[in-house]
Amino acid sequence: MHIEQLELTHYRNYDKLTLTFDNNVNVILGENAQGKTNVMESIYVLAMAKSHRTSNDKDLIQWHEEYAKIEGRVMKQHGALPLELVISKKGKKAKVNHLEQSKLSRYVGHMNVVMFAPEDLHLVKGSPQVRRRFIDMEIGQVSAVYLHDSSLYQKILLQRNHYLKQLQARKQTDQTMLEVLTDQFVEMAAKIVVRRFQYLKLLQEWAEPIHKGISRGLETLEVVYKPSVQVTADASQQEVEEVFREKLSSVRQREIERGVTLAGPHRDDLQFLVNGHDVQTFGSQGQQRTTALSIKLAEIELIHAEIGEYPILLLDDVLSELDDFRQSHLLNTIQGKVQTFVTTTSVEGIDHQTLNEATTFIVEDGVMKKTGGS
Repeated sequence: MHIEQLELTHYRNYDKLTLTFDNNVNVILGENAQGKTNVMESIYVLAMAKSHRTSNDKDLIQWHEEYAKIEGRVMKQHGALPLELVISKKGKKAKVNHLEQSKLSRYVGHMNVVMFAPEDLHLVKGSPQVRRRFIDMEIGQVSAVYLHDSSLYQKILLQRNHYLKQLQARKQTDQTMLEVLTDQFVEMAAKIVVRRFQYLKLLQEWAEPIHKGISRGLETLEVVYKPSVQVTADASQQEVEEVFREKLSSVRQREIERGVTLAGPHRDDLQFLVNGHDVQTFGSQGQQRTTALSIKLAEIELIHAEIGEYPILLLDDVLSELDDFRQSHLLNTIQGKVQTFVTTTSVEGIDHQTLNEATTFIVEDGVMKKTGGS
């Protein structure tokens, strides 16, 4: 799969921009704060219906404008697929092949992307929230059901927390409603935990040999899912539900006292082990970067295995963060099979056939021009 054309209207610092891309590698050159990351972000938003940089959709709309629009023509195995996303203060409207989608969960997944940016290095050393977001975004790309379940879970979690706060403040005393919300919560939580186990097992299968290759056979990577309750990867949904019921029953009084749900997928984490040691705590910066790179390359292969097409790869200012060996490994892996976008301030010092043959764009003060390539 590759994106052939992109059109932006009132998006960040672009009033109107139309671009056609090479289906191999596209390099976007420019100094910082000129707009190159905005183009990269717009491709991500077109795919995922949300930004990787901000949770406030209003940030995406050009100053003094009422809406932002991203349009793209994506080439897939079965032909061209037009996508459109309009972001306004009222919300988002998404179209696939000119047909408006009733839910965003029906839109996401038509175009698949893998983003690798400097903040993705925080996947290893950052907070559990970063890793949970990573899991949800990646599973959501290949499973509309998971996206729907995850959205429903968040709504039930908000309702349950709201009711716990009312019990805490003694505005409510009847716990019958809490029982109802807990039943709904347990069902959705179990579905999410089971699906996360399944996905992370596949991710592990792809990431382990990739990591071994980058580390020249010296390191073995293990991806460990750490749910907030004591369950194993082979537990059925019914068994996970039972464990959640017992856990929530045992902490109910504490939940009421604190006004918050104390167990669930919103409190899960991931752990990365290299040669049996936690990389976050004991790994060198080099090991942490190798781990992040291995996970991203594994994502590409996993998506390909799940949907039969390679996703689009977005490398946002990340090459300069990697040493020569890791750069070469990354570029060798993608060469000729993954449409790739690279933003950088300069390609000096990166001598690789993949970049030498790339289509190049230069961005200056929100103006973008194609300067080389096909």
